[in-house]
Amino acid sequence: MVQYKRLIKKGEKLRLSVKEEGGSGANVVAVSGGGYAKTTKQKILFIIFLSLLSCCYIFSFSSFSLLDAFSRESKGFGPYELFIAPLCSRTSNGTICCDRTGFRSDVCIMKGDVRTHSVSSSVFLFTSLNNKTKITKKIKPYTRKWETSVMQTVQQLNLVYRDEKNNSLVSVDEHNNNICDVFYNVPVVFFSTGGYTGNVYHEFNDGIIPLFITSHHFNKKVVFVIVEYHSWWVMKYGDIVSKLSDYPPVDFNGDKRTHCFKEAIVGLKIHDELTVDSSLMFGNKTILDFRNVLDQAYWPRIRGLIQEEELEAANKTAKGVQEDSFKKPKMVILSRNGSREILNESLLVALAEEIGFIVHVLRPDKTTELAKIYKCLNSSDVMIGVHGAAMTHFLFLKPKTVFIQIIPIGTEWAAETYYGKPAKKMRLKYIGYKIKPKESSLYDEYGKDDPIIRDPKSFTQKGWDYTKKIYLERQNVKLDLKRFRKPLSRAYDFSMKANWTVV
Repeated sequence: MVQYKRLIKKGEKLRLSVKEEGGSGANVVAVSGGGYAKTTKQKILFIIFLSLLSCCYIFSFSSFSLLDAFSRESKGFGPYELFIAPLCSRTSNGTICCDRTGFRSDVCIMKGDVRTHSVSSSVFLFTSLNNKTKITKKIKPYTRKWETSVMQTVQQLNLVYRDEKNNSLVSVDEHNNNICDVFYNVPVVFFSTGGYTGNVYHEFNDGIIPLFITSHHFNKKVVFVIVEYHSWWVMKYGDIVSKLSDYPPVDFNGDKRTHCFKEAIVGLKIHDELTVDSSLMFGNKTILDFRNVLDQAYWPRIRGLIQEEELEAANKTAKGVQEDSFKKPKMVILSRNGSREILNESLLVALAEEIGFIVHVLRPDKTTELAKIYKCLNSSDVMIGVHGAAMTHFLFLKPKTVFIQIIPIGTEWAAETYYGKPAKKMRLKYIGYKIKPKESSLYDEYGKDDPIIRDPKSFTQKGWDYTKKIYLERQNVKLDLKRFRKPLSRAYDFSMKANWTVV
C-alpha cells in the first residue's frame, strides 16, 4: 500500500514523499543527531573534527557526488552510466548529459532536482545556473532513431535547466506546477510506447528488452514514466513491468501532477535485434536473464492452469496413462492467416503426428493473453512458424527447444537477422527452412522465369517497401512435405534425446 507523507521544512518547497509499506517502496532517509562521548583525548578529537569539517566545506560538491555514488552502490544501482550512456559516465549533480553516439537510440542522464512538466512536454532540472549553459536539450525516447519516418511520429521531450534560486522567469501557472506533488527517492526512466508499438516484434525489440537493459541494475527500485502512454500496453505487459519496477508506471501526458526525482534516465539503451549483449551489461546479464524475468512474470498466472491439467491427466483411464508413459514431444505450429499462410497446414499436422509429435496449432492475435502463449510455448519441444512478427515468441521457448523458421523467398536476410541469430544466442536449436520457388504462391502467379522468383535480391535491394509489398504481403507457402520431413525428423530426434537426458 502506498502512503503519502508531507514534509515541510523552513525555507523549502512542499514535498510529497512516497513510501511503500513492507520496505518495497522509496527509501526515506532519516537524519538523527548525536554527540561525542567525553574522553581524555577530547582535544585531539576536536581538532580532527575541525579538519574534517574544513575538508567537507572545501570539497562539498565532490563529496556529495561521492556520497551519492556510494549510496547507489549500496542499493545495488552501481555505476550504470558507463553501460547505458558511456559519454555521461562522469555526470555530476545538477547536470544534464546526453549521449547521442548510439546508432539506434539517444540516452540522456539528469542528476539533481528533476521535475516533470507534462504541459510543456518538459522535464526540468532545478540547479544553480552559475557557470552552466542554459541550452535546452531535446530527445525522442524511442529506440529507432535512424528511421526518420517513424521518429517523426514520436513525442519529443525538452530537458530544461531551471535556476533553483530565481523563479522570477517562471510564470505563475508554471511555478505552481514546479512544486512537487509526488516525490520519489528512487531514479526514474522515461520512455515512449509510440512508434511501431502494436507490432509484437517492435514491442519486445524496441521497448521491453531495452527497458530491461536500461533498468535491471536498479533491482526494481525505479519508476517508469511512459510518454505516449497506452492503457492496453500497460495491461498487456504489466506482468513484465512489475518485475522490473516496484512502482506503477506514470502516464506522462495524462498525469498532470509534478513528479520529482533525484535522478533520471531519458531514453532506452538497445543492443541488437531481440538480444542482450552481456559485454555491454552491468553484471554481465544475458538474454537468458531477460527470459528469467519472463518466467517470473508469467509463472504465477499459469500455475493454476498447469495444476488443472495435471488433475485431468491423473483422472485418465488406465489405457490413457499407459500411453502417456511414453512421452511424445510436443510441437507447436504458430499459424497465420492472410499472408505467409501455410496452405497445406492440415497435411503438415498429419505428417508431424505420423513422425511422433503431439501437435498443437496456435493462432495468436493482438488480443491473445501473453501468459497463455507463454504457457503453450514454454512447455513445447518444437516451434514451427513462417517468418513474421509472431516469431518473436521464440523468446518464450526454453533453451535447447527446437525452433524451425520457414523462410519464404525474398525474406532470407530479415529471417536470419531478426530471428535466426537471436534464437541461437538464446541457446535454441535453430533450423532455418528456406523454401524452394515451387513452394511459394508467387511461383504460380509469376512463373519460374520472372525476376521476382529468379532474382529476389534485385527487388529487396530496392528497399523495404518492395520486400513488404511483394514478399511479405502477397506470398503464401505450400510446403513440399517430402522435403520438409527431413527437418521434422531431425527435430524429433533432437527432442527425444533432450527429453531422455532430462529424465
